[in-house]
Amino acid sequence: MGGTMTAEPLAEPNATPGCRWPVPPRDGYTVDDLFTLPDLPPHTELIDASLVFVSPQRHFHSIMIDLLVAGLRRTVPKETKVRREMTVVLDRHNGPEPDISVVRADAVTGREQTRFQAADVLLAVEVVSPDSESRDRDTKPHKYAAAGIPHFWLVETGGGAGKHPVVRVYELDPVSKTYDLTGTHRELLKLGVPYDIDVDITSEALDDF
Repeated sequence: MGGTMTAEPLAEPNATPGCRWPVPPRDGYTVDDLFTLPDLPPHTELIDASLVFVSPQRHFHSIMIDLLVAGLRRTVPKETKVRREMTVVLDRHNGPEPDISVVRADAVTGREQTRFQAADVLLAVEVVSPDSESRDRDTKPHKYAAAGIPHFWLVETGGGAGKHPVVRVYELDPVSKTYDLTGTHRELLKLGVPYDIDVDITSEALDDF
């Protein structure tokens, strides 16, 4: 997910119209606030009781999500579903929005659904953006692991002139509730968990989108 802008107190009375932000409650926002506050920007997240607003995305971010969603759906078993940019409720004060989630099919309740619970998520994927790098690399993975999400992928561009995609795959240690790196993939993403996955992640495959 992209860059952030946390909610600030209401602007001064002489501020430019349209630049007023909601005043945070004393104990911070809750997940209920995330879904009931009016006029929040699309894809607003809740991290540590603060609202996080998303900045415009780079082309790489969009097409990398498209590539992975298409690849994941190609082999997804019927008991699971692939969803993009849906809120995952981790606890009362945290409702991040992974770029991609693989969820249990029975957790999908209808077309008006707005969120999933952490217990229903098998895999969370974050595609790193320059202005949200710390959150994608550090804050979110720690929270996903603490909530018990068993698999996590971190996706970014590699070095060199080609700037090819790199997918780092992590698996949860259920005792320590931390992620262990199990592989780094640059050409082919071929895995057996959370189900059989075989996705071409070359620069050529990305350019086809």
